[in-house]
Amino acid sequence: MRTEGKEISIIGAAILDVLAGPVREELFWQGTQPMEFITLSFGGDAQNEAAALAKMGKRVELISKVGDDKAGTRVLEYLKDHGIQTGSVRVEPGLETGINIVLIDKTGERHFLTNPKGSLRTLTEKDVEPYLDAAADIVSFASMFVSSLLDIPAMERIFRRIKSRTGRILLADLTTPKQGERLVDLNHLLPYIDYLLPNETEIEKLTGESDPDRNAERMIQSGVSCAVIKRGKNGCLIRTKQERYLIPAYPIAHPVDTTGAGDCFAAGFLWALSQDMPLQECGRFACAAASCSVECAGAVEGIHSLEEPMRRYRWLCECQSK
Repeated sequence: MRTEGKEISIIGAAILDVLAGPVREELFWQGTQPMEFITLSFGGDAQNEAAALAKMGKRVELISKVGDDKAGTRVLEYLKDHGIQTGSVRVEPGLETGINIVLIDKTGERHFLTNPKGSLRTLTEKDVEPYLDAAADIVSFASMFVSSLLDIPAMERIFRRIKSRTGRILLADLTTPKQGERLVDLNHLLPYIDYLLPNETEIEKLTGESDPDRNAERMIQSGVSCAVIKRGKNGCLIRTKQERYLIPAYPIAHPVDTTGAGDCFAAGFLWALSQDMPLQECGRFACAAASCSVECAGAVEGIHSLEEPMRRYRWLCECQSK
């Protein structure tokens, strides 16, 4: 039975992040190095999207799992503190809740240490399937390829189930393919996806090509309704069969930490979709939300409410109208 009141359902990981930076290469032969910041934060693509959306005023459900450990308890407390619905977050006995160590260099780029046996890498179809029928009208599959247990056949079954309800929107985000997957391997599941949001590196790994326009075209030819390529400081490229938009990024003078920037971009895009905004405006609002993320250490610490992403979105609209 469908739960009333949720606008967006997010599927994927919810973990803890330990962030440290800026890290210099010398660390690995010096043995120790003073950091400007070392902080405990919350992470996982799905949790980041859900938290950013909740901070911007959306009613969000997270479909995920954690372990029955202290880290899992912290995650659940964080979700509840942000008003995120947790009835579809499974607590698995004996599982270690994922904890990432994130080393951030002087440019704000991230380098991850992860636990392959933790909850980040072990989400399965069985963890997700019971909640799909009752999911919201907008569903985000927060990261393809994060968990090897959610392989291509499993994702296809999940996507088919999500789209079995007429009018439901499916957005899917990516990480770097882990098993050498290519775009052709995804041909059976891509037609279920309304919006696919890889960054430039992720889609290049799938296609072997570096040109964003060509990669967007290939996604459309493979059945995706709308390709949205995240381009970092260069904004994003949006393509459908009929439309093409190049959206500039909001300028950031001093990036601190790019952790979660792509997740906040996805959250901004989802927020705009839920407001029935035109496609170009969805891209602008997504870029505005992403820009807030990189100014603070932590995935979503730069988003406090709807106010600042909306101010930056309006600035982008004014700049492009001139």
